[in-house]
Amino acid sequence: MGFEDILEKVGTVGRFHAIHIVLLAIPLAMLSTHNLLQNFVAAVPDHRCRVRLGGADSRYINVTEEPLREEFLRVFLPMDQEGRPDKCRMYSSPQWHLLGTNETQGIGSQPDTQECTDGWVYDHSQFAMTIVTEWDLVCNRKSLRHMAQSLYMAGILVGSVILGRLSDRYGRRTVLLSSHLLQAVSGTCGAFSSSFPLYCFWRVLSGMAVSGIILNTVCLGIEWIPMTFRIRAATFCNYFYTLGQLILPGIAYGIQDGRLVFLVLSVPFYVFFLYSWWFPESARWLMMNNKADVALKQLKRVARINGKKEEAEEITAAFLKSNMEAELKSSKGTYNALDLFKTPTVRRITFCTMSIWFSTSFSYYGLAVDLQGFGVNIYLIQLIFGAIDIPAKLVGVCTMSYVGRRFTQSASLILAGLVILINIFVPKDLQILSMTLTVIGKGSLAASFACCYLYVSEMYPTVIRWRLGKAPKADVIPEPGAQIPLVEQRP
Repeated sequence: MGFEDILEKVGTVGRFHAIHIVLLAIPLAMLSTHNLLQNFVAAVPDHRCRVRLGGADSRYINVTEEPLREEFLRVFLPMDQEGRPDKCRMYSSPQWHLLGTNETQGIGSQPDTQECTDGWVYDHSQFAMTIVTEWDLVCNRKSLRHMAQSLYMAGILVGSVILGRLSDRYGRRTVLLSSHLLQAVSGTCGAFSSSFPLYCFWRVLSGMAVSGIILNTVCLGIEWIPMTFRIRAATFCNYFYTLGQLILPGIAYGIQDGRLVFLVLSVPFYVFFLYSWWFPESARWLMMNNKADVALKQLKRVARINGKKEEAEEITAAFLKSNMEAELKSSKGTYNALDLFKTPTVRRITFCTMSIWFSTSFSYYGLAVDLQGFGVNIYLIQLIFGAIDIPAKLVGVCTMSYVGRRFTQSASLILAGLVILINIFVPKDLQILSMTLTVIGKGSLAASFACCYLYVSEMYPTVIRWRLGKAPKADVIPEPGAQIPLVEQRP
């Protein structure tokens, strides 16, 4: 008997599991909004150089500040090919001879231009305030806008390393609680940032919190849900992530203020922090950390919620230790992440899973994070991008259940790669075709994400999957999903 059999005694799928999965899934909706927050909080509205008048210029124009009437713009700002004011340049001196005409400077007589000297004027019809308009992240400072998102993703990377290790050491529930609180605090502080560097600092912490929440949500889900129910539980959680993508454009459209959007999407994590105290710690983690009495207490609590109190009476600490003897024995010994590359089988799995995560994440966020580049209404395209996940993940669940994880993982990545490559050669005037291919690619990557969270967790033996800090050195590992690794002890 192993831990899966012990879970059977406290109720395979009951009231506890339903509440457990729902409470774990709800924060995922808010996580997806934070992952895609860049599209709205850092949106770039239409803009041009600010023109200030005074002195001799006042003889010609009866205004001294913005707004400046459209017919006067060509006096101070060069026009682009579409007849709109240049976004980043202005004339070094006013070109009064252009006043009241539709002329532009000829190719051979272009006057000197310079960078905007008095800031920019922004079109606030679509976005009342973004970090771009607040800190002028345009023209020669536009790279800073992308740097903010890069730092957020760097925070996710750092968080996965640090909080993953802390989760192994201090428990899933403890780190999940801390991550919810960190996300709430960093989001609140980020909404009230007084400078761009401070905003970036809070975004890094927010990214770390996202890693902590995702990692420990997956761990608590896998370690309390029986294997036969995991696909349905994972699907349920994935659809909450999709729900967040659908509500994000509605919130952003209704508020249209970057700071307020940031705040509204962060405040719910205070609620998540409070109700996360209800979660029981992983009984498997407790057993592997020599806390059999606490594990027994948690198992009995779960049995009571599931209406299996009598069945759980026969479970004792000694019973747990005797029936998990093989797993407890396999957890002895120490090794580090380098051991994932020392044996041929584990090394092959490690390289494959790393490739899956990189290709899926890189392509998914490459499509989903810069929606303004598609040239259509940003709220509409976000809604479409979120809606495509619904059928895509449903197809993924069906193929995972009836065909297999490997087929689902490879097919979704191949399809995504093909449509993205084809889209490169689609002419710009065929916008509908280009958008259709992009949406198909994004849906395929969503299915890949849904699969890899489950598939990768089942590829490694139990002792590696949930406790990287302690494990025996092994030359042979079991088939994916096996609970106890076959090990060959070395002297």
